[in-house]
Amino acid sequence: MWESETESVGGRDYNKGALCSSKHSVKSDGFEQRGQSWHVATDIPSDFLVQIGDVSFHLHKYPLLSRSGKMNRVVYESHDAELNTMVLDDLPGGPEAFELAAKFCYGIALDLTATNISGLRCAAEYLEMTEDLEEGNLIFKTEAFLSYVVLSSWRDSILVLKSCEKLSPWAENLQIVRRCSESIAWKACANPKGIRWAYTGKTPKVSSPKLNDMKDSSPSRNQQVPPDWWFEDVSILRIDHFVRVITAIKVKGMRFELIGAAIMHYASKWLPGLIKEGTGIVDEESNSSNSNGSSSSWKGGLHMIVTGTKDDPPTFQAKDQRMIIESLISIIPPQKDSVSCSFLLRLLRMANRLKVAPALVTELEKRVGMQFEQATVADLLIPSYNKSETLYDVDLVQRLLEHFLVQEQMESSSPSRQQMYEGTQRATNPKAKMRVARLVDSYLTEVSRDKNLSLTKFQVLAEALPESARTCDDGLYRAIDSYLKAHPTLSEHERKRLCRLMDCQKLSIDACMHAAQNERLPLRIVVQVLFSEQVKISNAIANSSLKEAGENHFQDYDIKPKNIT
Repeated sequence: MWESETESVGGRDYNKGALCSSKHSVKSDGFEQRGQSWHVATDIPSDFLVQIGDVSFHLHKYPLLSRSGKMNRVVYESHDAELNTMVLDDLPGGPEAFELAAKFCYGIALDLTATNISGLRCAAEYLEMTEDLEEGNLIFKTEAFLSYVVLSSWRDSILVLKSCEKLSPWAENLQIVRRCSESIAWKACANPKGIRWAYTGKTPKVSSPKLNDMKDSSPSRNQQVPPDWWFEDVSILRIDHFVRVITAIKVKGMRFELIGAAIMHYASKWLPGLIKEGTGIVDEESNSSNSNGSSSSWKGGLHMIVTGTKDDPPTFQAKDQRMIIESLISIIPPQKDSVSCSFLLRLLRMANRLKVAPALVTELEKRVGMQFEQATVADLLIPSYNKSETLYDVDLVQRLLEHFLVQEQMESSSPSRQQMYEGTQRATNPKAKMRVARLVDSYLTEVSRDKNLSLTKFQVLAEALPESARTCDDGLYRAIDSYLKAHPTLSEHERKRLCRLMDCQKLSIDACMHAAQNERLPLRIVVQVLFSEQVKISNAIANSSLKEAGENHFQDYDIKPKNIT
C-alpha cells in the first residue's frame, strides 16, 4: 500500500519540472481491469489517463509524477497544469510493463519474475524512475533483481534473454542482452562435476541442469552430466541472441567440436528442412516439416518450413531463414571437423536456394573443401537453383573439388598448417584423395543420367583429379558407360573423347570383361580393353603358377610356407 505524503514531497522540483502536489492521500488495495481499461481500487476519483495502444489506465497524477521523471517533465513542458492525459505508445514492454510500473508507484507489492523483469527494467528506464526522485526507485529495484537473482540462475538467464527479443534496442542499450549472454556462457563452460543438478529439458535426449537451485531433488553426484546438457535450452533463443551466447562461449575456451555440435542442434530446430535425409531427388526438401520428429513437438522456434520446389520460397520465410543461415556460417569454429561435412553441404544447399550473400557461400564452400573426403553422393546431389540447364549443380561440386585440392596441396607443402586443425591428419594421408576419387566417380555416375549435362562439364570434373588419385578406374568406367547410355546421339569423335578419360590398364578383370562386350564403346577402346584383359589374365595365371610351384617346392622338403601370397 502506498500513501502520498503531501507535506514532505509536495513541493519537490525535478529538473524544473511540474510540482508534484496532491490535495488528497491516495490509498489503493490494487488494480482492477474492466475490458481494456485498468482502474485503481480507491475511493478517490482518478485524475490522470495513460493510454498505451488500445489499453487505458485511469490513475492519479501525484503517485506517477513523484516517481517518473519523464511524466514529470512532459507535464511541465506542456505548460498545462491541468494536463490529464498522456499517450505512451512507444513504452518498451507495452501495457504489461506499465501496469507493473504503475503498481510500484502506488506502493503495491510486485511479483518480479524472469518473464517480466526485462520489460519492467526497460519501462523504468523509459519512465526515468531514478534515485533522483526517490530512493529505492524502480530502476534500482529492477537492477538489483537482475544482478542478484537472474544472473545467478541458468534458467532465469535463458528466460530473460528470450524475453529481450521484443525489447530492442532498449535491452541492448541497458546491457541486459550482454549480461545474460555472458552469464549463460559462464555456466555452460563451468565444470559441472560435483554440482547437484536436475534435468530441466523436456526431451530425454537433451537435458539441462538447474545451476541455480542447489536444493532441488537431483540424481546421484556420481551421475555424469552430458556435455551437451545446455544445447536444448540455448536453442530456444533468437538467432542474434544465440550468436551472442556462442561468441561468449568461444571466448571462454570451450572445445570447438562441442560448439559445432551446439550449432548443428540449433540448425535442426530452426531449419527443419536441413536435416532431411538426402534421396538424390531434386525436390527432396518437400514435406520437410516431417523430416524431424522432434521439430513437431518443439514450440519455441520459428517453425520455418522449406517447401520443395526449385522456385524461391515465400519472401517472409526466405528472409528469416537467410538471416539464420548467414549467422550460423559466421560462427562455425574455423577448425576442421568442428561440424560434419554432411551438415556443411546441407547448409550449402539451403544457402544456394535462398541466395545467401556470395561471400558467405564462398566461405562455406571452402569449409566443405577442408573435409570433402567425408562427403556422400547424396549430399552432393544439390539441385541447380540458379535455373541452369542441368538438373544438378555440377559447377558447385567442381568448385568444392578444387577447394579440396588446393587445401590438400597447401597442407602438404606446409606441414605446420596442420596445427590449425588440432592435430588432424590429412595431408600425409593418401587415402583422402582416393576416397574423393571414388566419391567423384560415383557422383559422375549419378549426374550422367541428366540429358542436359554437357560432355565438357563431365570431362572437366573427371579430369580435375590427378592420375595418382585413382588406383582403379572401374568407377570412372561405370560413369562413362552411364553417360553413353543416357546420350545415345554422341558422335564417334565425342565417344572417343569421353573414353580417353579412363586408363584401360587400371580396369579390373571384371570391368574388362564387361567393356569387351559393350557395344556403346568405340571399337578402338574395345581393342585396348581386350589387350589389357589378356595381359591381366596372363599375369593372373603366371602368379597362380608361381604360387603353386612354391607350395610344391616346400612340400618336397616337408616345410610349410609362411605367409606366401
